Amino acid sequence: MPEEIIRTLSVDGVRYGYRVLPHASAGGAPLTEPALVLGGALQGMYGWPQMDDHLGPATDVVTADLPGMGSADPLPPGPSADILRRAVLRIADDLGAPRLNLFGFSYGTAIAFGFARRHPERVARLALGGVPVHIDQAQVERWERAREVLAGGDREGFAAMAADALMCLDPERIVHRRELARRYVRRSFLHALTHSPHATNSLYRALADRPDFSGGLSGVQALVFAGEHDTVTSPERQREFAATIEGSRFLTVPESDHWVVLERAVEVADLVSRFFLEGPPASAPVSLPRQAGAPAGRT
Repeated sequence: MPEEIIRTLSVDGVRYGYRVLPHASAGGAPLTEPALVLGGALQGMYGWPQMDDHLGPATDVVTADLPGMGSADPLPPGPSADILRRAVLRIADDLGAPRLNLFGFSYGTAIAFGFARRHPERVARLALGGVPVHIDQAQVERWERAREVLAGGDREGFAAMAADALMCLDPERIVHRRELARRYVRRSFLHALTHSPHATNSLYRALADRPDFSGGLSGVQALVFAGEHDTVTSPERQREFAATIEGSRFLTVPESDHWVVLERAVEVADLVSRFFLEGPPASAPVSLPRQAGAPAGRT
């Protein structure tokens, strides 16, 4: 495994960093453009080992602590979309990469999609998972209650509420590794709130922001996928969003919810890496092994 490279950049005086894992192919050139992975509000540059494993042999894997995330400086007050897009552009320029493969998940989909709309010539392929294109009023109210709990100093209570708000807890719907993912998300929220000086502000911003997924997109190969039980934004809504991207493909991932990247980590990494290397798959549900002990045919 080649040694990673850490680079520090700044945009509008805000310092942030990115990490490059050079491709591991012995003596050969990368098979595709560098792949930049952008995750949720508290997912930083060290949260994607499965992408390292699947993409590392083929191309450079790039992850980042963008402004307001991880070890980066906090974002200034006000709208953040423009500064985050320019932060991604600085990474592309610093890499010397004419084009990037972009993978955005959850909160990161807004950054990736916004960048692709503004700079389509710099994007080779665009993969988006768990796109929060529509947040209903019930979810807004649930997040507001969670914010009140956090404002009151109850970090553990907030971590539990936040994790549950992002997951499908309906026992009639099968979610692969649901309890494992639930515990992991709770611990991740609590760890970030305990150890990051601006994690609270990052969460508040992520919860308050209403990202813009309008306007469509053309000229970029795109794949959009959703867990079949995503309760943040339904797969149907995400399919409608995918239809605004010319020539895109939409896939559902069985037995998963919004946290499909945890519950089906290996399958998602394989799906995204194949897309970056081979192009769009067929527009059909992903075929994955059924959870052990699950009755056949249940959805």
